Amino acid sequence: MLIRYRKNYEKIAMGLLSFMPTEKDLKKLQQTIKQYETNDDWQLFLWKEDDDIVGIIGVLLRDPDVVEIQHISVNPSHRHQGIGKQMVKALKDMYPNHRLQGNEFTSSFFDKCEC
Repeated sequence: MLIRYRKNYEKIAMGLLSFMPTEKDLKKLQQTIKQYETNDDWQLFLWKEDDDIVGIIGVLLRDPDVVEIQHISVNPSHRHQGIGKQMVKALKDMYPNHRLQGNEFTSSFFDKCEC
């Protein structure tokens, strides 16, 4: 289940985002989180299964009809279970009148999703 990011999830979100190759540097990671907290066009969602948050997906609302996946990450111990695909499908359900697309870092995964 996708849940919207809130400030009290900051440490969990930073931990999950740090698995992204572009977010290894702490200062860069802090800037990314701040961008999600302060820019209305940047939306961050966490994936919750049972009582655990195991994934994260962040989007940029590019145009009135385009949603670009900026970040997608799943806890390594929960990978290869279809969670990433479930997050993409949930986003499609959340933004039914938008076209989803990946960016240079997420498009290879997004293209594999047949959601």
